[in-house]
Amino acid sequence: MTMKLSTDLCQIFNIRYPIFLAGMAGGPGTAALAASVSNAGGLGTLGAAYMDPETLRNSIREIRELTSAPFGVNLFATRTPDDNTRIEEAQRELNAMRDILGLPHTKGEALLTPDLFEQQFSVVLEENVPVISTAFGVLPKPMMEQSKAAGMQVVTMVTTVDEAIIAEQAGCDAIVAQGSEAGGHRGTFDISDRPMGANIGTMALVPQIVDRVRIPVIAAGGIMDGRGLVAALALGAQGVQMGTRFLTAKESGAHAAYQQKLLASTEESTVITHVFSGRPARGVTNEFIKRWDKSGLEPLPFPTQNTATRDIRNASAKQNNPEFMSLWAGQGLRMLTSGQSAESIIQETIDQAQKIVQPR
Repeated sequence: MTMKLSTDLCQIFNIRYPIFLAGMAGGPGTAALAASVSNAGGLGTLGAAYMDPETLRNSIREIRELTSAPFGVNLFATRTPDDNTRIEEAQRELNAMRDILGLPHTKGEALLTPDLFEQQFSVVLEENVPVISTAFGVLPKPMMEQSKAAGMQVVTMVTTVDEAIIAEQAGCDAIVAQGSEAGGHRGTFDISDRPMGANIGTMALVPQIVDRVRIPVIAAGGIMDGRGLVAALALGAQGVQMGTRFLTAKESGAHAAYQQKLLASTEESTVITHVFSGRPARGVTNEFIKRWDKSGLEPLPFPTQNTATRDIRNASAKQNNPEFMSLWAGQGLRMLTSGQSAESIIQETIDQAQKIVQPR
């Protein structure tokens, strides 16, 4: 089998290997992890969707202290106002979980989620970050124009062929095709007619997108090693994006209880749920998910549900209790290892891929 591991994607993004780190928001994706992946020859990505502007700026500068290689920042390209119409019934259900964790009850006051997207984008622009990637849609046209004028590469997460075409037409330099195996929130643009997101598997999604766009496609979802990289390239992708594989890496910011739960999980352990945030995301099933599902209540829309559940998730982490944390993860969990450095994960992936494409 003859195949080149150094693809056009590597030239476009000035990286050695066609491996992107997924932008994992909310803790796991640290500056150290992003820098380590970049230093190892991939493209490290900072998951910055929940960061306030100052934290984002400091994290970008920390990455720059740790690496001179290219890296990216991932944001949620969505502006969804809070919807508090069912806040009281949602808080009643959440209060039952707060009782378990010893938290005070929350009444039905309206929640206000700060919209940081424009400020976050301004920081990324001011700090001259090489790559910006977005989930839940493409950058608005003025932001796309500013990014291009600044010489930034723009990447969008997509889950359907139609989304890929929209991203290409909007001016993206590459797209990440996220199969339903992928962990966490995938980038489905519009969930109004599909509340659990577009769920096409990676093997089916990637070649259909490759056939219909001219920009490089990066495969994501269930890819954990060199076999997955070679399979993605065989399907026409020019690289892969891996997130779950790095959750138990030495540089991961994932909580220890979260990591332990992942290492004890299998390909059957995850579900797609919208009970933590109001948007569909894949994670390991736990008590929170089971209790909410049993209630029969529809979660509040994103981002209101995410804001409403934050105190529970934070308290669960402080108590080392994974049962009420969001344990985002993809389906390749049996392939996880504990405490490996990000550099060794990248090197192992490349070595394994090399043996497949250039057997001795």
